[in-house]
Amino acid sequence: MSALKSNMLLVLAAAIWGLAFVAQRVGMDYVGPFTFNGIRFVLGSFSLLPLMFYLRNKSQPAAGNHNTIREAVKAGFFAGLVLFIAASLQQIGLIYTTAGKAAFITCLYIVFVPLFGILLRQYVGLSIWLSAMLALIGLYLLCVKESFTVSYGDMLQLVGALFWSVHILLIDYYAARVDVLKLSLFQFITCAVLSMATALCFETITLAGIHGALIPLLYGGIFSVGIAYTLQVVGQKYSPPSHAAIILSMETVFATIGGYLLLDERLGVRELFGCSLMLTGMLLTQLQSIRSVVNRKTNKQADAGNN
Repeated sequence: MSALKSNMLLVLAAAIWGLAFVAQRVGMDYVGPFTFNGIRFVLGSFSLLPLMFYLRNKSQPAAGNHNTIREAVKAGFFAGLVLFIAASLQQIGLIYTTAGKAAFITCLYIVFVPLFGILLRQYVGLSIWLSAMLALIGLYLLCVKESFTVSYGDMLQLVGALFWSVHILLIDYYAARVDVLKLSLFQFITCAVLSMATALCFETITLAGIHGALIPLLYGGIFSVGIAYTLQVVGQKYSPPSHAAIILSMETVFATIGGYLLLDERLGVRELFGCSLMLTGMLLTQLQSIRSVVNRKTNKQADAGNN
């Protein structure tokens, strides 16, 4: 799979997450944050099983399969633990801060991922920093419409952004080492178990509440978790984490577009300009992928001519 195709998978994941933002907000009217996350990650886990069984029947068991599963469980546990912390902080933070500020602070992983990458001795080019800055300014214009004061909810979102950054880097590390579907499944199971255990301790779970949040839970579980997080894992296998962070931040743009189309929320000049800056930042990250594709084709044509 080419880097360009993997980036398109990340764009699709961002689109699904953006449209899921409404589902998360509506679902919180009926159930608590840990209950919502627990059920949607359970649904996400089940949604992967048919695909896993299908692919297993299409392929022959490989030698050392037991060790492969053990590595996938280990990777899924660590990724799921970080995912649980990040998703929990995001859901709880939404109770205490506005949606716009929450989206802006969460997407600070655009900056955190390259910074962490430097600590991990990963090369971060000037174009990535320029893309990150454009996307960050665009996010601010798109999301923050009120005075920017730091509240309890804002701090939760900021800490959550750090964990989202760690999650992106973990996926980048593990996606090249273990089966991506197994990695997705085990991280979903870990997040689901931790979320439901916390919900049983601190929240009241009722059938009426689950029934009221059924549609948001189905979308959040099957699409936002089962499909989008798996697309993230597959896409990051061939895309550098700093690129992935900028592309995934497009979920805010898709959330805004979804609000316009589904909820009749109007976009002003400020919001449209913010979307444009984010789109520009995302496109800049693709220049390197496009150049590599062009250079590869040119080299192949040159080799063919020499032969």
